[in-house]
Amino acid sequence: MLLVLCVDLDDDLGRKTGIPTPVIGDDDVTEAAVALATADPEDSDVNVLFQGVTVHDELAAEGEAVEVAAVTGVDGPDVKANRAVGAEVDRVLAELSTGEDVSAIVITDGAQDESVLPVIRSRMRIDGVRRVVVRQAQDLESLYYTIKQVLADPETRGTILVPLGILLLIYPLVVVANLFDVEGAAVLGLISGGVGLYSLFRGLGLEETVDGAADSVRNVLYAGRVTLITYVVALALILVGGVQGTETVEAVRGVTDGGLPASATVTAFVHGFVQWLAVAGVTSSLGQITDEYLAGRFRWRYLNAPFYVVAIAVVLYAVSGFFLPAAPGVTSLALADLAMALAAGTLLGVLSTLTFAIAESQLPSGEPT
Repeated sequence: MLLVLCVDLDDDLGRKTGIPTPVIGDDDVTEAAVALATADPEDSDVNVLFQGVTVHDELAAEGEAVEVAAVTGVDGPDVKANRAVGAEVDRVLAELSTGEDVSAIVITDGAQDESVLPVIRSRMRIDGVRRVVVRQAQDLESLYYTIKQVLADPETRGTILVPLGILLLIYPLVVVANLFDVEGAAVLGLISGGVGLYSLFRGLGLEETVDGAADSVRNVLYAGRVTLITYVVALALILVGGVQGTETVEAVRGVTDGGLPASATVTAFVHGFVQWLAVAGVTSSLGQITDEYLAGRFRWRYLNAPFYVVAIAVVLYAVSGFFLPAAPGVTSLALADLAMALAAGTLLGVLSTLTFAIAESQLPSGEPT
């Protein structure tokens, strides 16, 4: 006689359904499987019981003398659980009470339950062992969909796959570099620097800032903003001013025999730089005023900006010239000239403020759109 023996080593069947074990017979095992599936659909022992019933039905259809039974252990140490399974196997054999030799096909759901095989083998011959493997294992399925979701997300894909791809390219790039007699250390340095900059860029969240700046530039280009041109011109003027300021420092250092303190160095740089800075400020402010006028948001007080820039530049230029010695590119001013320059800068700022305040109160200006 052949016995299909379903093994539940940790007694999930008894603990979760309250059904006394062992369970013997096709109908009783089926009812036990349904009860366990109702109590805990995720328990793998459900599949063991149904598999045992399936094997029983297949062998019975072939004319085999077959019976199915489910035995359980205890939720505890393996030795204690194995002894409990052995006791239930003895009860199954006693209830079958046939004069034939009984052999078993053992159904389990994993290697842990198979530790009881020596106990069963000591009581009957084992013709086969079948381990039930669920096709949709939860951990594997979750891992699959997690990986799939990561690869589908553009942000995560760029964060993980781009550095990984760069690292995987290190060896082939070094090989190619050696073919062209380029030192591998230089290639490794460049790749390492690239990965480091990318990691720093992503870690600081600068991608949002860069994306915002790119959108702003794109909008400026499409909208025909005058400020785009004036900002470029202002940047060029500032670069020229930096060069001019450096040349002024060298000229002053030349007339002082190289003994130029830090404060004098800053003063000389400001003296040569402030003129170009003023022109850059006036240029950018005029561009902004033009855009505000074209957008219908013009206010008369906006015209104060270029006058303020000129007033501040006059004051800085006069003060720096007063403290510098006579040198090429330096306009050295006396005390009276300094006083006039300060007065002119102050009057320019005050008069522009009053003029455009009166103009704004008396003349119409564009309404905000």
